Amino acid sequence: MSEQNPVLTLLEKAKFMTSAPRLSACPPNIGYEVAFAGRSNAGKSSAINALTRQRQLARASKTPGRTQLLNYFSLDEERRLVDLPGYGYAAVPMAIKLAWQKELENYLIKRESLQGLILLMDIRHPLQKYDEMMLNWAQERGLRVHILLTKCDKLNRGPSMLTLQDVKKQLLAKKLVASIQLFSSLNKQGLEDAAVVLGEWLNYPPAPVEIITETDIIIPPELLGS
Repeated sequence: MSEQNPVLTLLEKAKFMTSAPRLSACPPNIGYEVAFAGRSNAGKSSAINALTRQRQLARASKTPGRTQLLNYFSLDEERRLVDLPGYGYAAVPMAIKLAWQKELENYLIKRESLQGLILLMDIRHPLQKYDEMMLNWAQERGLRVHILLTKCDKLNRGPSMLTLQDVKKQLLAKKLVASIQLFSSLNKQGLEDAAVVLGEWLNYPPAPVEIITETDIIIPPELLGS
């Protein structure tokens, strides 16, 4: 029996940390942080719960788009996941939409501990207006983005692969940089692939520190003297 990916083991340790209504209320800006973003009903909470193997860690709002909070989950003393509010929900008043868009932009551009953005899109409705907005903000900052095409269990494999290729072509045409994969919280498709990305961004397992000893130092003969 093969050992479980250590990143998945780390994710299972996720615990609710705090909710922040604005950037200034976020935890200390240190360590490694990965944010999850997506349109309301894109399956963001389900994806976080699937990756952490906790059924109710992240909870979908009963009124999508109404709760404008950044929900933090700690993995260890250095690493965190952040559940960003869903966007693009039509029932939210325009004033709230605009205010939160500005706050979200501030977070993505100014949060130094943020290592990457997991962007979730329903495979049946990919690359909507607000998705492109998020990609542009991330690109402006040079932030890495990995797209999860969620709910791929709703389509057969053929249509899923065609959609995957089509989104890749659209990203290329729009000059938007992101890695991308199929994902299903229901049948756990894509968990391992997503864990590889999260592990890289969270620096986990930590890269070993190379200790240089005197025997590792090579001195050119001409500098040794006679």
